[in-house]
Amino acid sequence: MKKQLLIVSVLACSFVNQNLFSQEKKEKIETLEEVVVVATKFSLKKENTGKVINTITQKQLQQNAGKSVIEILNTIAGIDVRGVNANPTEPRSINVRGGRSRQVLVLIDGVPVTDQSAINQEFDLRLVAVNQIESIEILKGGSSTLYGSGAATAVINIILKKASIDKISGSFETSVGTNNTANTSESGLSDLNQNVNINGTLGDFNFLGSFSLTGVDGMSSAKSNTNSVFENDAFYSKNGLLKLGYKVTDQLNIETFLNYDEFDYDFDAGAFSDSDVNTGNQEQFRIGIKPKYTYNKGQVYVLASINTVNRALNQFNSFSNTLDNYQFEGRSLNLDLVNKYEFSPQFQLIAGINYQEHNNNTVTPFATIDKDVANFNTLDPYASLVYISDYGLSVNVGGRLNMHNVYGNQFVYDGNVAYNILKNEDATVKLLTSYSTAFIAPSLYQLYDGFSGNIDLNPETNETFEVGFDATYKDWLQLDVVYFNRRETDAIIFDNTTFKYGNGSSDANGFEVNTRISPVSYLTLNASYTYVDRDVFEDFNDYIPANKFVAGLDFTPFKNTFFNLTYRNVGERTIFDRYGSFGTAGEDVILEDYTVLDFMTNYKLLGDTVTIFAAVTNILNEDYDDIFGYSTRGRNYKVGVRLSF
Repeated sequence: MKKQLLIVSVLACSFVNQNLFSQEKKEKIETLEEVVVVATKFSLKKENTGKVINTITQKQLQQNAGKSVIEILNTIAGIDVRGVNANPTEPRSINVRGGRSRQVLVLIDGVPVTDQSAINQEFDLRLVAVNQIESIEILKGGSSTLYGSGAATAVINIILKKASIDKISGSFETSVGTNNTANTSESGLSDLNQNVNINGTLGDFNFLGSFSLTGVDGMSSAKSNTNSVFENDAFYSKNGLLKLGYKVTDQLNIETFLNYDEFDYDFDAGAFSDSDVNTGNQEQFRIGIKPKYTYNKGQVYVLASINTVNRALNQFNSFSNTLDNYQFEGRSLNLDLVNKYEFSPQFQLIAGINYQEHNNNTVTPFATIDKDVANFNTLDPYASLVYISDYGLSVNVGGRLNMHNVYGNQFVYDGNVAYNILKNEDATVKLLTSYSTAFIAPSLYQLYDGFSGNIDLNPETNETFEVGFDATYKDWLQLDVVYFNRRETDAIIFDNTTFKYGNGSSDANGFEVNTRISPVSYLTLNASYTYVDRDVFEDFNDYIPANKFVAGLDFTPFKNTFFNLTYRNVGERTIFDRYGSFGTAGEDVILEDYTVLDFMTNYKLLGDTVTIFAAVTNILNEDYDDIFGYSTRGRNYKVGVRLSF
């Protein structure tokens, strides 16, 4: 507690002191004027939607140079990433507003990406290189009307970089860092990253190519609770991206993309349990095309893509004393035809039809899932009507019919209202509210696994209500507060009495508070607080904190110099100890709250041509549990340079 009070005092003093030094003119904060895509699949001013949307810009991504996508997302209100500070070899889970990863849909350039070979179909964000990203939009609440299955608590739309208008331009970035726990400091420079990007426009043709390499070692995945020293577990990844575009006419252009991502890793036998033979590999291949046509009163496009994920594990079996091999392959086809028609400046209709095919082929020593059996397809017509008045009122209503060849039809709908009760040069106040239903289709594993599968599973349905406001004052204050309430029906859970997947129910509610204060042009204080109250936790992977507070201090004393100090406090979490492995069987193990303080800086030379950046994470070397029984990163250092041409 004393340590937390000290940190808060330092942040407060820094804020007050800098406020006394200058009253320079600042750039106006125009959050409500921000244009987003994820709300309707087409460009829309943020002020015209009643949904909660957070945007991570390219500038913010560059200021967070050296951090992963997961680490950056973890600073957003309402989001808590399980395992964010663990060794990179450990999988992460994104919990939004007390939900699970299966309730979060990830898009890459608007394309839904899932892993059909995984238990919950959730996409592994370790497959995405942050250097290839232009921006990220996070749409909170249920959004199945536009995006279908999985969009129950949030949609994370990752927008990849596009070609510049220059004939040729590019960048090169490299960084080195340490990878220590709080109790070790001998990893050396074991965190290595490189990225090269080349892009440009030649007449009507544009191109972008990007390639990234990452290697991290120096730390064990599992934590030792004895005097034994565990061996290090390494993580190596490579990410390739190719985008090509051609402007056929002023109205018609075609975009194509190809992604290949792969990582190899070592992993341990479990909590507090080492292994020197367990290894894994995961690779993703995505290819797609998007022709878009603009006509007098609207736009229409087709987005077609194929996504495959292959995973392989070599895991030691202590019962048979053998090294067992596991093979998983998931494949998805997505076709989305979308049209926006503007009846007038006030009325827009977005209508589309989405077709998807998914299959899973799994071979393990215990069971086989055949893709000829484990497959399904969906055909979903949907529509959304947007009304934007001249007096500050915006309304969006829509519906979607999900036609699933296994469990039948599912209808979802939503509506949101925004009303700008005040908007002038000095201040803005927007009231917002929304109600949405969403659904999550059972995964192929949950339906067809020979041991725990259940072909009679119902789809999970969610109902979410939100209400709040978004306000700004002059050019130095932004504040938004949102209350949410979510009801889960037929939640897909693992039943530890039958050892099969079944349906349950759960409710969650809470609120988010965001504020941004910029008293002078070179100083900004960001702070967010999230409270979540959930009545029923699911077995094994609870880890959802009731309270989370994040504060950041951005300081730009000179035009080319940037400093950031980020404070994060995560409240108590629990993990259900089913078998009494760590205490009393059937009771919760409580993980204490923890505090992390990070520092980042960058300095630009020759305009934006050269950027030197550095970071110190977990400055106070806090020793805590992120995932119970697994190592957590302590104080670590990173330095790097980015060259642009």
